[in-house]
Amino acid sequence: MTKHAEPTQTQSPSHGALWTPLSTLREEVDRLFDDFGVGLWRTPRPQAVTPGGALATGALLSPALELIDCDGQYEIKAELPGLLPADIDLDVEDGLLTLRGEIAEEKRDTRGDYLMSERRYGAFQRRLRLPSAADADKITATLSQGILTITIPKTAQARETARKIAIKSS
Repeated sequence: MTKHAEPTQTQSPSHGALWTPLSTLREEVDRLFDDFGVGLWRTPRPQAVTPGGALATGALLSPALELIDCDGQYEIKAELPGLLPADIDLDVEDGLLTLRGEIAEEKRDTRGDYLMSERRYGAFQRRLRLPSAADADKITATLSQGILTITIPKTAQARETARKIAIKSS
């Protein structure tokens, strides 16, 4: 088995390097392999049994995220169906954005002579290292129709240094 050296440009954002789409993809792939068992370089996630007896891993309780680099800001969209703002905790400390919450859902359906009852619960947490261009003091968040949108403005200095490069045909 050979070890591959990783380019410094695509190191994991959780290790303080650049926040790039490839590093985010790498973390998601790592999480996928963690769900199938112990990887060659990572430890397995803690697993728990749900009330119905199904195995629940961190990924099942972790919301899906979409990360977007817009012109003057970053946007993170998290899928949190059924949650209210009071169920969600969002904070930033030392360049880390932490999204926490608790899912507690119960459905009961009584028709005629039968009762159907379903319960789903568990806590989740996602942590993201903010890019160096992020203005952590001006982060805002809105929850609409189960989608949490976190807006992270870029610093004025980062916006000023960004420039478009013209591509010429040969």
